[in-house]
Amino acid sequence: MNGSRIAAVGHYQPAKVLTNEELAGMVDTSDEWIRSRVGIRTRHIAGPDEPVDELAAHAAAKALAAAGLAPGDVDLVLVATSTAIDRSPNMAARVAARLGIPSPAAMDVNVVCAGFTHALATADHAVRAGAAARALVIGADKMSDVTDWGDRTTCVLVGDGAGAAVVEASEEAGIGPVLWGSVPEMGHAVRIEGQPARFAQEGQSVYRWATTQLPAIARRACERAGLAPEDLAGVVLHQANLRIIEPLAEKLGAVNAVVARDVAESGNTSAASIPLAFSKLVEQGRISSGDPVLLFGFGGNLSYAGQVVRCP
Repeated sequence: MNGSRIAAVGHYQPAKVLTNEELAGMVDTSDEWIRSRVGIRTRHIAGPDEPVDELAAHAAAKALAAAGLAPGDVDLVLVATSTAIDRSPNMAARVAARLGIPSPAAMDVNVVCAGFTHALATADHAVRAGAAARALVIGADKMSDVTDWGDRTTCVLVGDGAGAAVVEASEEAGIGPVLWGSVPEMGHAVRIEGQPARFAQEGQSVYRWATTQLPAIARRACERAGLAPEDLAGVVLHQANLRIIEPLAEKLGAVNAVVARDVAESGNTSAASIPLAFSKLVEQGRISSGDPVLLFGFGGNLSYAGQVVRCP
């Protein structure tokens, strides 16, 4: 086996839906203000009895079922998250315990909004190197836990959820080479810090960076996979807001691709946003098995990571 592939995906969102109209009763905002600035209509919010590892485990269980696998078939669990409350046990160990995975390597990856694509690359490397036979890669965040619900510049953005992928060895590469990096001197532009931890960002700085610098970087991720943007059948960018997603997708030049716009329904779910949106495209049949899809995460730390994958 010379490569790895995504065998199946799954996603999960809490049942509670928070609308723009409901937010307008909590903070000085309106449905029109939110839609015009970030393109979000609704978001899902987890309750106090729904921790991050529960969201992650639900998504992972769906991915395993879709792959026709049992928990014992997995020997590596990677969870991308930036909203873990406790330092130990880590989120991956908690998910493994919930699912009954017997003895996996269990690691968390904290690269905030680019966490899932970093974790996916790590799983690809581990499987191709023979360090793991089958990996469970999860992006899960409960952004409602780190949000100031009196700050209309951030509370209108966030949502909770999880998405997961099963990665296994394959004869051909179903996960392309990763293109990753960061801009450490601008790391302050997106933050989750303080006691209690709160999400904050410099919105205009992030917008300018994402719409001017990232299109060329995303094209390089396609080049590493040996494809041109117009060859893509799907583009799943971090679901930050539509004012970033749409110009970035347009400048990328993926003219034949379905572009994920799940942010309108789910809000910004940080590390969960890419696998959540990707899983929905697969479930809805908007992309087909074998289709090339660009996954591209960006945000916290001003980090980025992207790769072209083949749809399961």
